[in-house]
Amino acid sequence: MHSTDNESSLQSPQRRLLLQALGSAAVVGGLALSTRAAAQALQDNRDGILDVAIIGGGLAGLTSARDLLSAGCESFAVLEARDRVGGRTYNHDLGHGVVSEAGGQWIGPGQTAIADLARQLEVGTFPTYYQGKTVYLLDDTKVEEDVTDGPNSNTELVGKLNELARGVPSKAPWKAADAAALDKLSVGEWLVRQGISNQDQIGFNMSVSLTFGTTPAGMGLLHYLSMINSSDCSLEKLEGIKGGAQETRFVGGSQVLSLKMAQALGDKLKLSCPVRKIVGWDRDVVELHTDRGIIRARQVIAAVNPALCNQITFDPPLPTGRAQLQRLWPAHAPMRKTVHVYERPFWRDKGLNGQIIQVEGPLILAYDNSPPDGSLGVLSGFVRTGQLPHDPQAAQSTLSAIYAQALGDEALHPVQFHDQDWGKVDPWTLTCISPMPPGFWTQWGEYLNPATGRLIWSGTETADLWAGSMDGAVRAGHRAALEALQALVQDRRSA
Repeated sequence: MHSTDNESSLQSPQRRLLLQALGSAAVVGGLALSTRAAAQALQDNRDGILDVAIIGGGLAGLTSARDLLSAGCESFAVLEARDRVGGRTYNHDLGHGVVSEAGGQWIGPGQTAIADLARQLEVGTFPTYYQGKTVYLLDDTKVEEDVTDGPNSNTELVGKLNELARGVPSKAPWKAADAAALDKLSVGEWLVRQGISNQDQIGFNMSVSLTFGTTPAGMGLLHYLSMINSSDCSLEKLEGIKGGAQETRFVGGSQVLSLKMAQALGDKLKLSCPVRKIVGWDRDVVELHTDRGIIRARQVIAAVNPALCNQITFDPPLPTGRAQLQRLWPAHAPMRKTVHVYERPFWRDKGLNGQIIQVEGPLILAYDNSPPDGSLGVLSGFVRTGQLPHDPQAAQSTLSAIYAQALGDEALHPVQFHDQDWGKVDPWTLTCISPMPPGFWTQWGEYLNPATGRLIWSGTETADLWAGSMDGAVRAGHRAALEALQALVQDRRSA
């Protein structure tokens, strides 16, 4: 690839940062050095030592790899434990070029990092279908309502949360002025203090479960507010579809971003290559012991969830603060996501948007996940794993009956069914989203991002904005690549 191709693949602000990291602001003959020329010193790995080893082939790790390539750094490898790329994004193939996302899938306003990446990769987007009414189910009762702004309709409570969020920086919530007091409370405790009604409690129970994989009682208020802060201090944007974080989908499914980035890596991408042990993170060269042998590198980017980092053996042991953060990082039972495929999205004919909320029962939320042309009817569902049978046929029948109650008897006859129980099929996904409990951030937050020796911590959980989302993963990948380049240049200058 020519240097002009590399340079044009990054938008100018990002490219300037990479140029600065490489020290390429020097001017020779009145012309700034090109990215590739500035990075030539980083390419010699004839000693068998890579400049950078990246652990994780999800959005964060692959974004870092792409940035390294764009900066002219060729001496790196991406080590992915799975036999595929994409991490917590994964597409179910429904045939005829149609997919349904089994993991993360939506983006919205303010999520500019992943939107920029999609444009660079020439991945199209289309709006999430939300026209029509949502169906609520409670036992035999069915209610149809318009809830496109999210499930929490109490504007007074939402307004209070939005105002509190202004004082809790998403980058470092533990640095908020009143962090200690806020972190003592769960979201549930705060809601009780506000005199929440039973109806509003149902809405918050559902929304917190979907967004964070826990109950309001298990969710720390400080973390909740930091996430609202990420979404422009608007709970409506965090949870809503129209104008919210669930507004847009990717043509070809979200995993296509990782698949496209991986195409440029060639043999730099090592699949089925879990890292079991890291030796010498405090030395000039780090050894990574994998199932495919030992890899040596000068810098290591760990683009994986902190709970997954805890499964790696470190020699010497990590400092106490970082080790405790990894050990105590919440790893809830990963999400279980199902797919019913129908010949057409018949619910739209009835003025329904395909969203079904079951107040009590195995279904948390079903939603219309049909392709942009509506050529198939696709209902995806978030389910409570413990309340839905593990047998695929029984699971399909149970959910089909619920869908029929909400949408009509046509829902009893799907032409396909898929069940992605992340906890059963993917040992490398300990948690899809991180439900931070009360007290965690003020005790351990300061150890999340700072590098430990030659270990650079990445992954969506480390993002300054939209942590936990696909956008956060891309942001973390950019930041980690920049840190690695800066460290390598500093090493050269100190040699």
